[in-house]
This record gives sequence, C-alpha cells and structure tokens, in this order.
Amino acid sequence: MKWVTVIIKPFKLDDVREALAEVGVQGLTVTEVKGFGRQKGHTELYRGAEYVVDFLPKLKLEIALSDEQLERAIEAIVGAARTGKVGDGKVFVSDLEQVIRIRTSETDIDAL
Repeated sequence: MKWVTVIIKPFKLDDVREALAEVGVQGLTVTEVKGFGRQKGHTELYRGAEYVVDFLPKLKLEIALSDEQLERAIEAIVGAARTGKVGDGKVFVSDLEQVIRIRTSETDIDAL
C-alpha cells in the first residue's frame, strides 16, 4: 500500500478529482495550504503599496492506494494537474504500513 501526498494549484482540483475517479480511485482528503518552491512568491500591489507574497495558496491531496492503483493514479494526477508553468506542484509517494477502517475494523487493502 502507498500513501500519496500531492501539492497542486487550487484551480486544478476538479480536473484531478475527475481524473482519479476515471482510474478507480474512490477517496481522497483535501487540505488548503500555503507554500512555495521554485516558484518563490510574487509581488502584488495593494492601495498603491507593493508587497511580497511569499507563500502561495496550494491544495494538498492525500490518498491511500493499493500498489496496483499507484501508477495509473500518478499518471492521472500529473496529466490533470500540469499547466506547464512553474508551480504546478509535486507528488510524494511513501509506503503505508497499516490501514484500519474504524467502523468495521477491516485492515489493510480491505480497509481502502
């Protein structure tokens, strides 16, 4: 099992969600976050004064997947989230040791 953490631009959420649904991914968690990478920040003008926005709004998606779903899910995410510009985001994949569904006490793949 794998734990996939994805950072994307907020306006790409619907595209990514639809792409994941098409490859059979049934659930994900979304969190509004702020951050920067190579994109750094940008300068904005407010009431005639310039100020620097260091942290840009992003969305963090967290998805638990079986090993069999992983490659198709990553392809779907990257394809749907890509704009070709700096700041499109990142996909992080790590091992998931155990999953327990609270309602039924199912474990691991059965709990996904």
